[in-house]
Amino acid sequence: MNLSFAQALRVNSSPCIAFIGAGGKTTAMFLLARQLPSPVIVTATSHLGAWQIGLADDHIVAETPTPLADLEHGLKGIILVTGEMNRNRAKPINNNLLNWLQQFCGYHSIPLLIEADGSREKPLKAWAEHEPPIPSFIELVIQVVGLTGLGKSLNDENVHRPEIFSKLSELRLGESITSDSLVRVLTHPEGGLKNVPVNARRVILLNQADTEELQSAAQRLAQVLIPAYHSVIISSLKQERVFAVHESVAGIILAAGESTRFGQPKQLLDWKGQSFVRAVAKTALEARLSPVIVVTGANAEQVELAVKDMNVRVIRNEEWKSGQGSSIKAGIKTLTSDPSLIMGEESMGAAIFLLTDQPQVTTSIIRALVEKHAEGLYPIVAPMVIDQRANPVLFDRVTFPDLMKLEGDVGGRAIFHKYRVEYLPWHDDRLLLDVDTPEMYQRLISDETL
Repeated sequence: MNLSFAQALRVNSSPCIAFIGAGGKTTAMFLLARQLPSPVIVTATSHLGAWQIGLADDHIVAETPTPLADLEHGLKGIILVTGEMNRNRAKPINNNLLNWLQQFCGYHSIPLLIEADGSREKPLKAWAEHEPPIPSFIELVIQVVGLTGLGKSLNDENVHRPEIFSKLSELRLGESITSDSLVRVLTHPEGGLKNVPVNARRVILLNQADTEELQSAAQRLAQVLIPAYHSVIISSLKQERVFAVHESVAGIILAAGESTRFGQPKQLLDWKGQSFVRAVAKTALEARLSPVIVVTGANAEQVELAVKDMNVRVIRNEEWKSGQGSSIKAGIKTLTSDPSLIMGEESMGAAIFLLTDQPQVTTSIIRALVEKHAEGLYPIVAPMVIDQRANPVLFDRVTFPDLMKLEGDVGGRAIFHKYRVEYLPWHDDRLLLDVDTPEMYQRLISDETL
């Protein structure tokens, strides 16, 4: 896969991760284990089938920490730790050993991966009262979903615990499983979100996207599963491919400038019966950017009044005179540190910066930037029009620390040399227009193609 599973998950070198759900949970866990630095410890808070044991490099049956502590300096590869074997299944480890493992792995910077429920190898499941047993210390919960269950009958053959699935999905037993019914289960507090620790990052893995039809279905599901989940990954683990990583993408509208060269506030110029700033905000909202942040400065009261009734966050940049860099920093700071923004820094995938003197920017280019970013989590994605870089530009969250260091009247291009820039060929040369002079404004509003 071009984008590895570990990269798609944005995991650090020693995460604590729980895998729940159905449709490839064990495959996902061991694939990730192979991509992380050795050693990796894998365990379970539910029963494991005997066939799963062979996926590890070493298997340790333990009731106490002693067998692992004795091997402290000799651990390598993937070590599976379970309770004792009972016929063809391994029992889950006890809570005392689980808590010791968490401390041990944290101290030694060892990844700890935990399978936290069973699914009897069905593509979909629902959760009994005791499920899923997710430890409170988990940092990342990966909900695995088998897309091959879509369109199938709601019965015991396709769904583990179909009666509970029926209740959560509002489907009757025997009816076909639809995308809408699956979303109801995955976003239900007693369904896909059940027992997930409050501070854990929530990722949903739409697996088994083995055909173009299922990939399209997954794309549609991704749009409605955020923000219930911080990230939605579309994959075919059988093919070892990650097709896309969908995350929230913010829109930051830079509306703080004084428009000195133009002679009047460009943010308030008329564009088809509405102000420039309102038109740009409307486009950002229609393109499903969230949150949309409007950074004001000069003429703040008038600009803020223009978007007062819109679903946008307005912040005032008191340092606007120092240049565009201060507005970029103000937007990123709000995005990553404002507690009232539910998603927060760890879940915001990227931000697109929009200029108020480009009201002609369309939802099409914004969505194209978002989709290109989803393909590879590229640090920067920019349109390329007739061999010229154009706006708007998308910046992945890995660039946020450097954007926060900008000084003076510089934009995001000041950090282009530090990151890979993925250029998106675009056919519309109207992206090259901006309004710096009254003449440019007249050209813009007189262009009948806009």
